[in-house]
Amino acid sequence: MHRIAYFGQLVTITALAGCTASTIEFHPEPPASPAWPLGWSPSTGLPRPTDVPTIDVTHDNVSATWTCEPTIIDTSTFASQHQLTGPWEGNTARPGTLLPPHKSQKPAGKEDGQPNDLRAGEVGPTRAAPSNLWGFQTIQQTPWTPPDPSVAVGPNHVLVTVNMAIAWYDKTTGTEQFGAYLDSTGSPGFFEDIGCGDFTFDPKCFYDAVENRFVVLALEHYNDTDESWITLAVSDDDDPNGVWFKYRAWSIVQNGNETHWVDYPGFGFDEHAYYVTGNLFGQGDGSGWGGVLYRTFEKGPLLIGDTAIIHDVRKGGHASMQCAQHHGDAPAAFFVGRRNSTSLRVARITDPTNPTVQSEDCNVPAQSPPSGDAPNPGGVLDTLDGRIMNAHWRDGHLYTAHAIDNGTSGTCARWYDIDVGTPASPALHQSGNVIPLQGDTYFPAIAANALGDVGMVLGHCDNSILPGIQVTGRTSDDSLGTMGLPVSTAQGTHGADGRYGDYFDLTIDPADDTTFWYVAEYSRDFGWQTHVGRFEITPPQSPCPTDVDGDGFTGINDILTIIGGWGGSDNDVDGDGIVGVEDMLAIIAAWGPCAG
Repeated sequence: MHRIAYFGQLVTITALAGCTASTIEFHPEPPASPAWPLGWSPSTGLPRPTDVPTIDVTHDNVSATWTCEPTIIDTSTFASQHQLTGPWEGNTARPGTLLPPHKSQKPAGKEDGQPNDLRAGEVGPTRAAPSNLWGFQTIQQTPWTPPDPSVAVGPNHVLVTVNMAIAWYDKTTGTEQFGAYLDSTGSPGFFEDIGCGDFTFDPKCFYDAVENRFVVLALEHYNDTDESWITLAVSDDDDPNGVWFKYRAWSIVQNGNETHWVDYPGFGFDEHAYYVTGNLFGQGDGSGWGGVLYRTFEKGPLLIGDTAIIHDVRKGGHASMQCAQHHGDAPAAFFVGRRNSTSLRVARITDPTNPTVQSEDCNVPAQSPPSGDAPNPGGVLDTLDGRIMNAHWRDGHLYTAHAIDNGTSGTCARWYDIDVGTPASPALHQSGNVIPLQGDTYFPAIAANALGDVGMVLGHCDNSILPGIQVTGRTSDDSLGTMGLPVSTAQGTHGADGRYGDYFDLTIDPADDTTFWYVAEYSRDFGWQTHVGRFEITPPQSPCPTDVDGDGFTGINDILTIIGGWGGSDNDVDGDGIVGVEDMLAIIAAWGPCAG
């Protein structure tokens, strides 16, 4: 859109469309009383760019291919490396209020799915619990709410994005190395030098451990010029300090006589490509729902700052689909979204260079969007609407989570482990609800590590408990559907009311492929505060071999564990290579508290 530099009354606007730049200057009167972020926009009255690609997705599930040139930016040359000097303490704005009318466009989901007998698991005893807990405060309240935090973790750095800022930190100490606004309100903004104007939203990030790169996404939309952009940045190595290859890709698409813009991005990767999804809303008066745009960026050119090759596919019957982050060599790129009260939609793209989307429904235990949200000492915070917010693929399984109604006018976190590798169609392997002893859980994010451990981060509050952050997990040996009792890692000092999140994020440390890292938030006296933390799912270290379940006591639960693994080699108490009667007898002989 526009690069904006305000010097007295001179405004320089560099308009980049299709990555081709031109520059104009004019001398407007500055605003009498700026009200950032909703104040004066130098883009007002400018015509819509004309040198942008025509992206025709009229034919459902038929790809359109086009290209975009990069801009190479070295962030180490930014005059200010630490622009986020403190919390914004004025009024905040919700990004959605600056977008065209669109909420009413999305077709109402069919809530009544086909009944089934599936039942979700619960919180219960597990063989391990979160350990090695550590964390630090990251980006504080900006002029925007909700923050929508996202996290990427590399060998030595942790990178965080929020509405509308980015920062990265030393992974060992939590010391900030760089912080900036994403849009042209920065000095400069992270995306300003490639033409970004004064409104980015819904940023996301991840670390691509296959290529050892940080990747950042942000959306842009400008009502006055009918512009929509998907903006992408790829670091040139595993250190976010320094050179980034940045792309500003047009995202107004043509669907017959209708045009659509992109909202609510999903963001993922596999060995071959980077993937973006987005809901397609009609331009202008807000009419014309278009479904979901699936966009693939061929990875090779982006890694060297070459011309991006982009493929777009539209699926008119889809809505709110999330891309997975793929750990390992996946047979396809997977996507997931809520379908109805008893199913999720699982989609896949097998060829990102000529993409088509295949999708099937996966039966899950009955669920419905939160109806009571989450009461806390500050009011009632919004727990979103049941949309899927993150997804990870590993070893043939797709992991995802969302907030659902807990059946008693509150909210709880629901998680899923879907087998997408063995069966002909996606099939639920296990699922569970994280219902605490009191209060509500919300904003769940989930991932699995190389050991088969599953970790989760989620929010928690109650009428008498301020909103805080919790983590939980399970090992591959735990009973299906069981998740451990959540452990609190950070607690706010103030309550929250209304729009709060909208989600947390969780990823795996590429250095060991086992440690979980998350970004979440809580409230302070000035507003929202993001927090990054790490944890492990540590197997029990029992002082006696007969304590099979690691609870410090040899008893009936250990016998039940032995029965569950009969004939195998796991939990072989007496060391004869077989789990059987002799192991049960050893447990009976040692009955009672573990010594040592």
